[in-house]
Amino acid sequence: MLPWIVRRTRLPLLSLRCVDCRSESATTGEGRFRVNANGKLLDVWLLVRCVSCNRTSKLTVHERAPVRSFDPALLDGYHANGPELVAATLLDPLLARRNRYTLDWQGAWHLDTPPAQLDEAWPLQVEVAFEDPVPVRPERLIAQGLRLSRNEVLRRIKCDISLRRPTSAGFTFVVMMRDSMN
Repeated sequence: MLPWIVRRTRLPLLSLRCVDCRSESATTGEGRFRVNANGKLLDVWLLVRCVSCNRTSKLTVHERAPVRSFDPALLDGYHANGPELVAATLLDPLLARRNRYTLDWQGAWHLDTPPAQLDEAWPLQVEVAFEDPVPVRPERLIAQGLRLSRNEVLRRIKCDISLRRPTSAGFTFVVMMRDSMN
């Protein structure tokens, strides 16, 4: 079985309308949090920047939360702007829903594939794993990995999931020999 891994190369862009220029893309850049204390309550925001006009906006991470409710390591991570915490916060589907943005993964991921051994026994089985929840259509991913046309992928690939529906969960598929499909 050949292992394929989908890896994030950078943080995805956010599909979020800018209030100044009406652009629909924003970025976290290198990732910065803003922590604001109001008495014993904290507000935490993730700062994002419009890709067109550079206007900074805030995504609410925590609002009016008691200071004692925070794990000290998490609070230190917000103050230090830890890249792992920025990525985990940005990829959180609850935060995306609450702040009304979606993620644009175009150009933000890479498929790592070992060289295929064409002399291996057919049919060839491949396991795809995702390090981050990158939504991709399996047919496009397989076409890229095997350097086949999408029509040939639909003819030669046997898979338990729909090849035309985006997925961000791992799956396996079988590549059939060209002659066996005729």
